[in-house]
Amino acid sequence: MTAVAPGRVDARTVRQHGQAPAAGGVAEPFDEDLERIRFSPYYSRLAAVTQVVSQNAAGQGMHNRLTHSIKVASVARSIATAITRPGDPRRELVERLGGCDPVVAQAAASAHDLGHPPFGHLGESVLDRVARQRYGLEDGFDGNAQTFRIVTTLDALHPAGGLNLTAAVRAAVLKYPWCRVALPQPHPSELESPPPGATGSAGDGGSAKFSAYFLDAGKMADARAPFPELPSWRQTVECAVMDIADDIAYALHDLDDFHRAGVLQYAAVAAEFREWVTHSARLARLDADELIPGRVGESLEILRRRIRSKDAWIATDDAFHAAVGRVMTDLIDGLLAVPYDGSRAAEGALGEFTSRWLARLQDAVTISLDPHPRSGHVSMLPQAWHEVAVLKFVHQRFVLQRPDLALYQRGQARILTRLVDGFDAWLADPIDAARAPRRLLEFIDLAAEGYAQVSREQPDLFAGADPATRRRRAVGRGLIDYIASLSDARAVAMADLMSGGAERLWDAGGGL
Repeated sequence: MTAVAPGRVDARTVRQHGQAPAAGGVAEPFDEDLERIRFSPYYSRLAAVTQVVSQNAAGQGMHNRLTHSIKVASVARSIATAITRPGDPRRELVERLGGCDPVVAQAAASAHDLGHPPFGHLGESVLDRVARQRYGLEDGFDGNAQTFRIVTTLDALHPAGGLNLTAAVRAAVLKYPWCRVALPQPHPSELESPPPGATGSAGDGGSAKFSAYFLDAGKMADARAPFPELPSWRQTVECAVMDIADDIAYALHDLDDFHRAGVLQYAAVAAEFREWVTHSARLARLDADELIPGRVGESLEILRRRIRSKDAWIATDDAFHAAVGRVMTDLIDGLLAVPYDGSRAAEGALGEFTSRWLARLQDAVTISLDPHPRSGHVSMLPQAWHEVAVLKFVHQRFVLQRPDLALYQRGQARILTRLVDGFDAWLADPIDAARAPRRLLEFIDLAAEGYAQVSREQPDLFAGADPATRRRRAVGRGLIDYIASLSDARAVAMADLMSGGAERLWDAGGGL
């Protein structure tokens, strides 16, 4: 048996933790985990959930959450296979860390977006605001925490709830293995160098990203129990592989989408990069309040300063300049210089660009036994890390900040708000509440049971909460669980039905 670091649990031990053996002993537990995820209705639903912009808005070539998840799973398995391949110099370090099973990484990548609500990150923001402001849920809403709640509680495959996955896969899904506040102690937001996502934006409190609600904190601890020597905030090895694969896929495949859609305009992107390269020395001398986001060249300078401030352990000006130069050569003066016209030649050029960058970034994966708190055991070499940051900047600056996208998203936000308002009023109706959708009522009951258990076992989390307040929290969590489980189209159809805008009942939104 492969030797492992003291306290680590090797794959042979972890694979049986928390899951009954496969029927007849035919399937390996990790393979069975992967199939359970892929056969889940929550996984199928991702085909109808927005990645950035829906296919109805921008064409069938756009990624949705399912195609994104499939590609992340492919990249994750490729990375895990490469770093464990006989003869690869990284393999020895991986074995000292307890190993890295490619199927575990693939399964975690397949599951990582199950919790995304309708309309992508926009829906996430709306539901988080509703959870905290309307229902008093301190831990709000987060797609990562919703994913963990689905695989451990909401999916109905197992009689006890959830998919009954091995601890290895459940732990690999925990990209941010903490609650928004309070748990674990010390909370990672209090560390001298908090891990990515552990700190919040101004005024919000707690962590910007987290992987478990208070209701599921016990299940998070159970999933991580086979890794006793892992710091409470550190990802497992397979989780770190999944995280990198998600970054790579996000950086490249969203660029594919918006090049095809004609949104990434050569002139605008080239102007930003050339202005920064030409005047980088002058821009570096400006005070922070003199830089204006959106002014040509200055957004890239703001990025340089931000990553130097947050990640001084890896960020350097030389590597940033080199990354800007490579992206200018390959993306701007290469791919974007020739408009996408739908031809086989254009599709071939796009495929070649993506394949070349995928290979480059996957080859840049490195292993560390004692990484910086803002990194994982599996990470990217510094130059590749900078290149991913610059690629993601292109997407952020020239897609996500567009006014026309903002207009589109404001309409989607109103749909979710209408759903919350409508269902909340329905549930408060003493005459008609019993006719609310059955799954919604079941989710509320699940949340009520969960809050009762947490109140018994960790009363300090809900100190002073009276029964009415606890019930309001259960209604809020159950309602948000329900709305988050809808596809984009189902959310639109239900909102129309509830507002009287749909004239036909049976084909307007299907069953409830």
